[in-house]
Amino acid sequence: MDEVLGSLPIVVIAGRPNVGKSTLFNRLVGRRTAIVADTPGVTRDRKEAEAMLRGRLVKLVDTAGLEESAPETLYGRMRASSESAVSSADLVLFAVDGRSGITPADHHFADWLRRQGKPILVVVNKAEGRSGTQVALEAFELGLGEPIAVSAEHGEGIAQLMAEIADRVPPEAEMAEKITPLKLAIVGRPNAGKSTLLNRMLGEERMITGPEPGLTRDAVAVRLTAPDGQIVEVVDTAGLRKRARIEEDLEKLSVGSTLNALKMAEVVVLAVDATEGLHEQDLQIARLVEREGRACVLALTKWDAVVDRNAARTRISDRLETSLAQMKGIPVVPLSGLTGAGIDKLLPTVRAAHEVWNMRVSTGALNRWFEDALEKHQAPLVGGRRLKLRYITQAKARPPTFVIFGTRAEQTPEDYRRYLVNSLRVKFELPGTPVRLQFRGSDNPFDKSER
Repeated sequence: MDEVLGSLPIVVIAGRPNVGKSTLFNRLVGRRTAIVADTPGVTRDRKEAEAMLRGRLVKLVDTAGLEESAPETLYGRMRASSESAVSSADLVLFAVDGRSGITPADHHFADWLRRQGKPILVVVNKAEGRSGTQVALEAFELGLGEPIAVSAEHGEGIAQLMAEIADRVPPEAEMAEKITPLKLAIVGRPNAGKSTLLNRMLGEERMITGPEPGLTRDAVAVRLTAPDGQIVEVVDTAGLRKRARIEEDLEKLSVGSTLNALKMAEVVVLAVDATEGLHEQDLQIARLVEREGRACVLALTKWDAVVDRNAARTRISDRLETSLAQMKGIPVVPLSGLTGAGIDKLLPTVRAAHEVWNMRVSTGALNRWFEDALEKHQAPLVGGRRLKLRYITQAKARPPTFVIFGTRAEQTPEDYRRYLVNSLRVKFELPGTPVRLQFRGSDNPFDKSER
């Protein structure tokens, strides 16, 4: 949903790893939002989505599996993230596995949940057949009230679960004024500092971070309010590696989730590790952003660790100039997610890129520029005959898309097309955004002599 809602009831799904929490999340949301695989520990960061359950709109939260681990380990950090989600919940769905039965770990975490003082609903997932029914009876032992048996994979018992959730969540708050958030995706190679950057933007440890590459597996969307009051929906994504190195099924799912987030975004922040400089893979991701027609901002992360900053800026600027001409003038923001330096410049730069991406130019101004551009460098000869390029109009924004009409206009050589695009960028101040220039080989409809 695009609008920003009033305070929605928060329903958190918690439980051991591999009990089907993400499958249940997807089933309740009504679409495949969270990555699902038959592997423990797939979910690492909290995943949120709005779900309509029996006429009640709620914020549903999927969490990493509850496990006992040292705080400094990856699983310890995942546990801390899940605990943080539970602390904000209006209702906790405690999921257990109807196939494996109630385990000592289930009892342990049931005791922990009871101490949190939150309303709890026990959900016995994978409860197909007689064994599931038996486990549902065993779940009474947890002392958390009457359990509900479901099969998230097959949809069994979901209607009853939705009704129970709708009955237990707090009364609806009034819906706030409808506002369409700016949609922003953070992309980049693994370990480029994307999650650390998002945590700093949010002012909390929302995403799991650490030295291990590839911690983020799913595209995770969160909303934040900028200092000027604008709502921004930010999506943190899994790192994009070279296609030849994408081997495991789970990583393929992560990449697919990232690409989908990129397609849904309006502006993309490409996070580049400033200590390593621009790699070819960074440029490939930038070209992908350009092909998708999204505005782009380059965030030079880990700037605090760069020794010679002037040299680093020069190397990156030169590489952009020579290797990313199709996004000439892309804005660059050096920053540090660790210290917070430069973070205050990121959202204003994103908004400026968004405005350029949405820009519309009047037909009169376009054609005055067009006449001047043709006068400076006349249209080329093709097949011994000079092209007759007659007029230009803007077809749409998001990204700025222009159409040039004229006799045999579609035969315009690539180098002349580039000249016109670069001239357009300079004249109408369109830095960093994709510019689409199309050519229509039709006669001027106002010139009868050409017919």
